[in-house]
Amino acid sequence: MSEEAAEEKIEESSAPLLDHLIELRTRLIWSVAYILVAFCVCLVFADYIYNFLAQPFVDVAKSFGKEPKMIFTGLQDKFFVNIRLSFYVALAVTFPMVSIQIWKFVAPGLYKNERNAFLPFLAGTPILFVLGASIAYYLVIPNAWAFFMSYEVGGVGELVAGELNNASSLQIQSLPAVKEYLSLTILLMFAFGLSFQLPILLLLLARVGFVTAKGLAEKRKYTVIAAFCFAAFMTPPDPISQVGLAIPILILYEISIIVIKLTIKQPEEDV
Repeated sequence: MSEEAAEEKIEESSAPLLDHLIELRTRLIWSVAYILVAFCVCLVFADYIYNFLAQPFVDVAKSFGKEPKMIFTGLQDKFFVNIRLSFYVALAVTFPMVSIQIWKFVAPGLYKNERNAFLPFLAGTPILFVLGASIAYYLVIPNAWAFFMSYEVGGVGELVAGELNNASSLQIQSLPAVKEYLSLTILLMFAFGLSFQLPILLLLLARVGFVTAKGLAEKRKYTVIAAFCFAAFMTPPDPISQVGLAIPILILYEISIIVIKLTIKQPEEDV
């Protein structure tokens, strides 16, 4: 082969790589643009979004007969809380659009049957995440906040040693900081949203042959331990949050086994 022919072959092989890099740059630019636009919009409405996240605390505080209040101890705290909150919400809102950009980059390299197999998982991921975050917000968080606030000590008007002693009685009241409240709420919602991706993960592993329905059923007892360990790591140290996360994980695990049995052909020895 002549030197000119070898150089021409190298140039032809490098052309597809350059095309892929240009395509990747385009998809990244679109993804970043989506996030930046959503971030700016969320920053404008950050107070309204925070009030929505704080509504469970407001409801619980009123049920305790208290005026709901929060504090921030650093002058810059509320500003950075709005920045963080806007970024988190922007990522959540733009996730479907970013996923579409990733899909447009990856899909041309897949066979038709592979594209048809992955599309349901791509659509199901945000739906399951929203479902998990909603369960955390509407069911688990209100009960967790009520549990934490039950440790308040009123003090005023209490009988001390059979006498009314307002001066020496101790008051311990909850005044959550806006920064800590955001971190705790986002942690719970993210933990539930992430745990609800379990069926997606197991179904993907089953499709490529890494796991089977029978194998998952045999490891059920280990899953129980793993679910509670994950819940203990991802949630605050209260039984309501931990049990509230572990139980859905176990339910989703059982649902995944059933779906794998019904939709994926199992090896003969597993049938």
